[in-house]
Amino acid sequence: MTKSTPDQSSSTPSRLTDTPVGEPDTTTPERKVSAKTGSSNPPIIGVGTSAGGLEALELFFTPIPAINGAAFVVIQHLDPTHQGILPELLQRVTPMTVTQAGDGMQVKPNWVYVIPSNKDLSILHGKLHLLDPVAPRGLRLPIDSFFRALADDQHERAIGVILSGMGSDGTLGMRAIKENAGLTLVQTPDSAQFDSMPRSAIDAGLADIIVPAQEMWGRIYAYLKHNPRGLLAAPETKLEEKSQSGLEQIVILLRERTGNDFSLYKKNTIFRRVERRMGLHQINAIAHYVRYLRENPQELDLLFKELLIGVTNFFRDPEVWEILKTNTIPELLANPSTNKDLRAWVPACSTGEEAYSLAIVFKEALAQIQSKRQMTLQIFATDLDQDAIDKARQGFYPANIAVDVSEDRLSRFFSIDGNGYRINKEIREMVTFAPQNVIMDPPFTKLNILCCRNLLIYLNAELQKKLIPLFHYALTENGILLLGNSETISGFRDLYEVVDNKSRLYRRIESFRRNLDVDFPTKHSSVISQAPGGYKPPVIDNLQTLADQFLLQHFSPAAVLVNADGDILYINGRTGKYLEPAAGKANWNIYAMARDGLRHILSGALRKAQNQTGAIHMQGLTVGTNGGTQIVNLAVQVIRKPVALNGMLFVVFNDASPLPARKRSRKSTSEEQKTLEIELLHANEDIQTLREEMQSSQEELRSANEELQSTNEELQSSNEELTTSKEEMQSLNEELQTVNAELQAKVDDLSRVSNDMNNLLNSLDIATVFLDSALNIRRFTKHISRIFKLISSDVGRPLSDLVTDLDYPQLQEDAHEVLRTLVFAEKQVEAAGNRWFKVRIMPYRTQDNVIDGVVITFIDISETKQLEAKLRALNDQSE
Repeated sequence: MTKSTPDQSSSTPSRLTDTPVGEPDTTTPERKVSAKTGSSNPPIIGVGTSAGGLEALELFFTPIPAINGAAFVVIQHLDPTHQGILPELLQRVTPMTVTQAGDGMQVKPNWVYVIPSNKDLSILHGKLHLLDPVAPRGLRLPIDSFFRALADDQHERAIGVILSGMGSDGTLGMRAIKENAGLTLVQTPDSAQFDSMPRSAIDAGLADIIVPAQEMWGRIYAYLKHNPRGLLAAPETKLEEKSQSGLEQIVILLRERTGNDFSLYKKNTIFRRVERRMGLHQINAIAHYVRYLRENPQELDLLFKELLIGVTNFFRDPEVWEILKTNTIPELLANPSTNKDLRAWVPACSTGEEAYSLAIVFKEALAQIQSKRQMTLQIFATDLDQDAIDKARQGFYPANIAVDVSEDRLSRFFSIDGNGYRINKEIREMVTFAPQNVIMDPPFTKLNILCCRNLLIYLNAELQKKLIPLFHYALTENGILLLGNSETISGFRDLYEVVDNKSRLYRRIESFRRNLDVDFPTKHSSVISQAPGGYKPPVIDNLQTLADQFLLQHFSPAAVLVNADGDILYINGRTGKYLEPAAGKANWNIYAMARDGLRHILSGALRKAQNQTGAIHMQGLTVGTNGGTQIVNLAVQVIRKPVALNGMLFVVFNDASPLPARKRSRKSTSEEQKTLEIELLHANEDIQTLREEMQSSQEELRSANEELQSTNEELQSSNEELTTSKEEMQSLNEELQTVNAELQAKVDDLSRVSNDMNNLLNSLDIATVFLDSALNIRRFTKHISRIFKLISSDVGRPLSDLVTDLDYPQLQEDAHEVLRTLVFAEKQVEAAGNRWFKVRIMPYRTQDNVIDGVVITFIDISETKQLEAKLRALNDQSE
């Protein structure tokens, strides 16, 4: 996919307490925000973070007002053995209610839910569900898991946020949210303490908005205001009420810009993507968005990419692939009519996960049945998106595919490459990737397996009815058709029999009740609305189309459409006299398929044709056939228009009349001619020798390459072990980072409490000493120096070792008695200098109500005693 950096220039308020979500927006008269901030179906914002996440979370939540209309779910990597205090820490920075997520909790607006330790979190129908982790420590990806569940449950009302963290957790989950038309935000890497997680999401091209954590709420708030599905779950409305004319203009602009026609896609699907882009740009009316598209062509490219985002991952719906492996493919291979060289097609393959999944399952099924026949599978994987095809060809995927791919499959079919996995050569060579528009381009044929999952759901009923027969045409007898869970062959039961209805597996059968009229490339219906009055021109049963097809099949010359590299994209007419498949692995390249006498000529002709506007004509070429030769005329023309074919070339073959035979000369061949023939023979022998030497060198290079490959595999094995250890250490480090942040927060709290207590005790002017259960000094206040000569180094000394001014020899005995009976003691004791103190001895109780020593307070009552003495003296005098 093309990576695009979202607009980061627009400024947003750091705190939006003046206009919280849910209050009317006076700046946008076309659309007002609903006041139902208490909606039972609020937008749900998933926030994923790991190492360094506490600071980022505090920055994220600080600007958010108490009443905002959204719900928040925080997913953080936690030590499974540590009871976290993240809810308490977040409660200090947000006025919203923060709680630990519980099983079955209904998500409510203006609440923050925090994942508990040693649990995975999911969501269904707006309710949170706690799950026991299935992956071992170090391999868990809780952010991906929750984001996927959130996307499936909330669709376009799901919002994903990635903050500071190590690894790549969250990337696959962000893809799921984008696939369902949700919003994705990523913290800028330079503002994150640990930038691995943000960079992974950005590099995958999945970030709609990239801003520092403290600016995210402002961007989310603006998006929710301008997206009609953002603040309130609005019921579906008819497309006519959503300005269909504006949508039709967008479809036309897309066709002019990209050469691809979306008029046969479901209108609501397109409109939801358009609404999402409008929300990102804070555009309220579709007419304004049309104008924005005209003024900013790059937005058309982004919208095109948005429409092409494929819902894909490895082994999606695992039970389907299991049935394919254990039942369907073995039955296909066991059928005697099945050719040993099987063919499969995966249209709309996106970034290749489904095509590679099919290749892996085929390999496993082949090993399972242990067939004596050497059977192979050639998979053709196609997609409209060239960037997706390029990524699929690389065969490189992030480390978090471990969520979908078992450890056994990772070790057998993948190799570790940096921070991800790369498909092994054995699987990669089974798949041929090519750009193709399944709606417009002719299909692959003679297929044993056709895997088209979750494409039909985006197309309208008219186009679905054309593609199902087209797939029937492409499949061989008993060929397998695999559709998505929400797709079916309804209306074409006479073309397929059900293999497994739940898995949407079907087998092709011959139809005797239906005369199939397979029309490809598919003709597009006009996107222009029907003319007033409802008049429709009469249709003459595709007469023109049938005539065109007849002329093309019987009278047009043999021709092929190729790209600049010579890859064959389309074949017209019978080209077998000029092209033939090369032995070995299937190779649809014109240079590999050209017969003797054409290969080198084609190379030069295609190169010349690309550098001039006119056609290149080459006549009288001698081309080898089966045991003979033929004379061929060749024409090569580069294509400039339409835009969709720009840069491609048409190669046209025509048979030429053989040259008239020359009259045999009555004279014997001259010596000069004989000499030339001998020289030519020697030259041919030299060329043959050079070819053999070159072939020998190539074999030696191939042998050396295999040795290097073996060494490389050994190094990769060692690298895998090191990577596994690294992942475990990284996981432990993330958990320690989280625990350390929580402990630091707890230390700060304890420090504040200690300062408060010291200030309180010192302000009361009461001498106090704290003793442990052995009556050793634990702590004391500064006023104790009037009674005991204590300094800091006396902490830990027994009370009995201290010198005191008190006339209280039973002090230690009374302290022991309080520890034994847990009943406080209080006495008035005289001290040196005619001073008196009220001594109170009380048990020291911990927060858990455990006795852990005594507390002794000394209250100076000298003035009280002096007054009592004076009072007694006055009483004595009065008597």
